[in-house]
Amino acid sequence: MYAIRSSRSTSRNVAAPDTAAGYYDNRFKSQALKVLPGEFLVTDRDVMLVTVLGSCVSACMRDPLAGVGGMNHFMLPDAEPESRSSTWANESARYGSYAMEMLINELLKRGASRARLETKVFGGGAVLAGFTTNPVGQRNGEFVLRYLRDEGLPVSGQDLFEVFPRRVHYFPRSGRVMVRRLPSANDVEVLASEKLYRSRLAESPTTGSVELF
Repeated sequence: MYAIRSSRSTSRNVAAPDTAAGYYDNRFKSQALKVLPGEFLVTDRDVMLVTVLGSCVSACMRDPLAGVGGMNHFMLPDAEPESRSSTWANESARYGSYAMEMLINELLKRGASRARLETKVFGGGAVLAGFTTNPVGQRNGEFVLRYLRDEGLPVSGQDLFEVFPRRVHYFPRSGRVMVRRLPSANDVEVLASEKLYRSRLAESPTTGSVELF
């Protein structure tokens, strides 16, 4: 099990024994680690980070010189002020502003330089019925682009918006990203997760060096 803020070569913000050990992906011939909703993970290992996105967004970041990279997975741009109860700090990685801050800070702690950070962003699909006037996927995608612009961090690749759920495979050692656009918004895995987020919270074309497969 990887402990919270582990001193080992991989750090994540949760210690979940059923996910932390990862699995071997025969298709990619790589050890893989899943990044679940509300998590971020940073590693210097030669592994593949995997997540599934609907309206959520993931940022994949690395410093190629320091040999460290990571991924987050957030559900909303930010918490409403009135919702920031005493439990918010324990759940805030589900919000973009905190998830981005935590990912960047962990990379810097592990020897990365802000000036060398390479960033690619994914998700923000319109996969949930009922979010037509204030679509959460659109808000998430716009947030991450605005956040990175304001922080002076260039985006080297992206696959955002549209109506597709996505499965993202990220190789932090090389910076390679493989994105599969899932066939429809009726994908059981994505919709089940999205509906769970919605109940808990009560509430573009591909560019850059990103491969669709």
